[in-house]
Amino acid sequence: MRTGFVGLGGMGAPMARNLQRAGLLAGVWNRTTDKAAALAADCGCTAYPTLAALAADCEAVVICVSADLDVRAVIDGLRPGLSPGKIVLDCSTVGASTARDIHGALAAQGIGFLDCPVSGGVEGARLATLAIMVGGDEADFARALPVLERLGRKIAHLGPSGAGQAAKATNQIMCAGIIQAVAEAMAFAKAEGLPLDRLIDTLGQGAGSSWYFVNRAPFMARMNFPAGFRVRLHEKDLRICRDMAAAHGAHLPVVESTLAEYAELIRQGHGDEDISTIYRLKSALFRDDGVA
Repeated sequence: MRTGFVGLGGMGAPMARNLQRAGLLAGVWNRTTDKAAALAADCGCTAYPTLAALAADCEAVVICVSADLDVRAVIDGLRPGLSPGKIVLDCSTVGASTARDIHGALAAQGIGFLDCPVSGGVEGARLATLAIMVGGDEADFARALPVLERLGRKIAHLGPSGAGQAAKATNQIMCAGIIQAVAEAMAFAKAEGLPLDRLIDTLGQGAGSSWYFVNRAPFMARMNFPAGFRVRLHEKDLRICRDMAAAHGAHLPVVESTLAEYAELIRQGHGDEDISTIYRLKSALFRDDGVA
């Protein structure tokens, strides 16, 4: 299946490379054209001049961009080149209502659309070990599976259009609670004078462990937070979660407290750091913590 890839950020670029290694990548498009040209030259594929040109030359298109408006703009750009039988796979994290709107519009033209957001961070994108949550028609899922299998390890079709995004929202709520708990625990451990590297190695095998503890507690121990899952992006995702919960008349305390702390981190200039930078705020809860 000739596949085009749109969006070459921290997640998208390694995902596109995995498709190239599998012999599926026909070419790429990115808002920053230099980035698309560089990846295309490295992978030996095409840097398409327009979204419509990419769509016209590919059987499938994978999208990985930042927000609802970005996805809608990409779809608008692709549509002149899309034709019946083609399929669009959106790996972005957006609202379930956006996914349903796009699915309905493309289905009317005989074009398949799957909302298939991913989880696993830049490491999962690079290693093709992402968890992929898929919403859409079962027939489209079956057709797209050979592409998705080159991007992730755990791939699940969870229901009709929007189900993938609802599952991703569930994941983002979990991430909010877990990163807060890990940061508080690490701040407590530091205040108690524990050897953090040995502690991480030990507790990483315990009942309280998690992916975030194993992979992000070392960032906290070093006070270094290289961009993985950026604060600004998780903040955007949690606003989606808040809106979806509000539609059910629900208020989610974990989401609200995390949004408040992210607002403070963004105010302090840490919005483009990994979300483990929330440790800065947790560490400051302890006297004489030595954290700037």
